[in-house]
Parts: sequence; structure tokens; C-alpha cells
Amino acid sequence: MARILVVDDSLVDLRLASRLLEKNPDWEVCTARNGREGLAQVELEIPDLIVTDLKMPEMNGLELVEVIRNEYPLVPVVLMTAAGSESIAVTALEKGAASYVPKNELASELVDTAARILSTSTRRRKQRRLLNYLTSVSYVLENDLDLISALVGEIRETVQQRWIFDENESLRLASAVDEALTNAYFHGNLEVSSDLREEDPNAYHDLANVRRKTAPFNSRLIHVTVKLNREEAVITIRDEGAGFNPDGLPDPTQPGYLERPSGRGVLLMRAFTDEILYNDTGNEVTLRKRASQHRDGNYVLDENAELG
Repeated sequence: MARILVVDDSLVDLRLASRLLEKNPDWEVCTARNGREGLAQVELEIPDLIVTDLKMPEMNGLELVEVIRNEYPLVPVVLMTAAGSESIAVTALEKGAASYVPKNELASELVDTAARILSTSTRRRKQRRLLNYLTSVSYVLENDLDLISALVGEIRETVQQRWIFDENESLRLASAVDEALTNAYFHGNLEVSSDLREEDPNAYHDLANVRRKTAPFNSRLIHVTVKLNREEAVITIRDEGAGFNPDGLPDPTQPGYLERPSGRGVLLMRAFTDEILYNDTGNEVTLRKRASQHRDGNYVLDENAELG
């Protein structure tokens, strides 16, 4: 059973988030009213996931993220964001938070986000020695969200087992890849607009389910190439849709952006990778993330790791 800690000084939001998560019988939910109280609970029993507000007394969400990142790097943190907290949320993502959910979208987004983070953060290490010789691998996926989830987990596990990133950085890269693949699925191959998601999330998913079974959308594939070496991981994702103009992407740090149900992928990809490149038609994106030792000089590889 997964243990989730929810931290919020607002009793209304605390109860709402807790009740949503408690609907899953495989999750045990505990609560705290501020970051300091939450940290005390973590010290007593380490949770599998922390869901936290940003603006709180005594210790705010950003401070909590920093402490968890330094002292409990295996525990992912999901932010609950409200209007006016954009700059703090961006900083928290850069400092180690795994994802975020706007408070006005908790009912529709929180459970799915928690499930996705938990599914990628609990996978076991296996086949490490063989993976040390892996330098490049390609996948061609049908339009299937289960396949996407499985591939995200596989990429996360691979980069961690190769000692390219620690567990937290591997999770952050996996979150960026997840968003890029999801964009390729919904917006690329199925051509479902983000505008529809903002108007009606149910209609958005219903249209996607119809199109994945209807020509010409059902024959489109998602092409993924993963390249690894000591210095970096490079993941290229290409869909078979019409593409878009990358120059038209909005600035995710603008006020109000975090409160939109769509567009989260752009922010997460920028926060969790070192470089994002699109092709001219916009149907291919390349995510580049450098190994920690090439960013700050402090990362030390395992002496027994046989990197290719």
C-alpha cells in the first residue's frame, strides 16, 4: 500500500485533496497543516509521495521541497498551485518537485497525477549490468496510453540504472518524457486541441478515444529514440500528425499559466531538461538532459558501473 502525505494550511483544500486520494483503496493518506509539521511526519515514517501546498506558515512548500530533495531524494513531491504562485512553483520544480496540479483542477487532475508519479517512482532496479552497455534504442508505439506509461517507466529505470542520474533526476526526466509522449498522443497523432480540454475535460478524452479507433488517426504511430552515454540522455519523440509552429508556444512563466489545465507539459519539459529542440514542422521534439557531473561537477559515478 502506498502512503501519501498531504500538506496544506487550508483545511478545505486539505480535506478535498485527502478525500480524492482516499478513493483509491491501495493508498493510505495522512495530513499535515504546514511544511514543518509535514517534515516531522516524514521523519517518523517516510511516505511514498508528498502532495503539498506552496504558501504556508512556518515552512512553505518551496522550503519543504528543498529539504525533501536533500534529505529524502527518493520521495517525489507534487505541488498544489494557486493563482499568484507561479514564480514560486517554477522555482520549486527547478529545485526538485516532480509535478504540479492547479488547485482549481484537483478533482480532475490530482488522482491521475499521483498515480503516474507513484507508478514510475516505485519500479525496482533490474538488469543493471546489461543496461550498462546500452547506448541507443528505438521504439515505435501505437496510440495507447498504457504503452506510453510502460515506456516512461522503462526510460526512467534505464537512465537510473546506468548511473547517469540519481533517482530524483531520473524521475524528473521521466516526467518530461511522459509529457512529450502525451502531447504526441493527444495533440500530434489524434489532433485533439488543448482548447477543448479547457472547455470540457471529459469531451477532450472522449474525442481522443473515438479518434484512436478512427481513420486516419488510428494508423498513426509514435516514434521514440533514446540515446545514452556518460555525459547525457537524449530522447527524440516524433508523431505522425500535422505538427504545429513551435515559435507560437506561450511562455509558461507568465501569470495565470499554472492555473490552466493545458500547457503543463511545456513547463515540465523546460524545468526538467537542459535543452528542448523541435523540428521545423513541430511533430518531433528532442529532450536533452546532461548528467549531473557535467552540470555542477559534484556527481560521482559508481566505480563498478560499466558505462558504454
